[in-house]
Amino acid sequence: MKILVAVKRVVDANVKVRVRADGTGVDTANVKMAINPFDEIAVEEAVRMKEAGLASEVIAVSCGDAPCQDVLRTALAIGADRGLLLQTDAELQPLAVARLLAAAAELEAADLVLLGKQAIDDDCNQTGQMLAALLGWPQATSACAIHAGAGTGTVEVVREIDGGTETVALTLPAVVTADLRLNEPRFVSLPNLMKSKKKPIEVLAAAQFGLDLSPRWLTLNVREPAARQPGVLVPNAAALVDALWRDPRAARCIPC
Repeated sequence: MKILVAVKRVVDANVKVRVRADGTGVDTANVKMAINPFDEIAVEEAVRMKEAGLASEVIAVSCGDAPCQDVLRTALAIGADRGLLLQTDAELQPLAVARLLAAAAELEAADLVLLGKQAIDDDCNQTGQMLAALLGWPQATSACAIHAGAGTGTVEVVREIDGGTETVALTLPAVVTADLRLNEPRFVSLPNLMKSKKKPIEVLAAAQFGLDLSPRWLTLNVREPAARQPGVLVPNAAALVDALWRDPRAARCIPC
């Protein structure tokens, strides 16, 4: 089984993002960038499947500009066999990324595509679903466990839903998106990061696939969220109930 894992380059989760002064977007100048945490979980799961003898090859793929090779190197350090960068300087929204990943899946003849359920920069949670629709493959989102049988041509996915979990069986090829509780990614050691530099990364121009990558929406303005109003201490629970009865906005009251 050949596994394709999509990874996205985002602002590091530990960095406090800042909005540009003109409100046109998030300021990424001199900001630490990293692999999207959900995608890192997907890479870890793919590598574990290979270590268990369930996969023959793990290919990490990213869409974007040249610096995206950094996150591909991280995926290679975790254990992916090789990287693929579909390079473009254009703004990529979920549908455009899904189209590029569909082209990559067909190019690599992948049996399983793993990716994070969402990216922490836009929180769209759309790319995996769009990718499955474009390919016409079965899908399972928000996976918290994946069980694949060697040579069975199927994969069993436990996914989180409102109020519990459900288990679905997919016939390969398929698309699966990873949730936070799927696994805990291994620590990327410096020696493994150095070894990853010897693994190949193929760079292909996204334009060569002849896909429509034009944006589907226009960002008018980006601004900081409103500051949270301070709470109000009340003497007891009865006073809190009274305050809520008089004004529902008093939910900020905290019993002391």
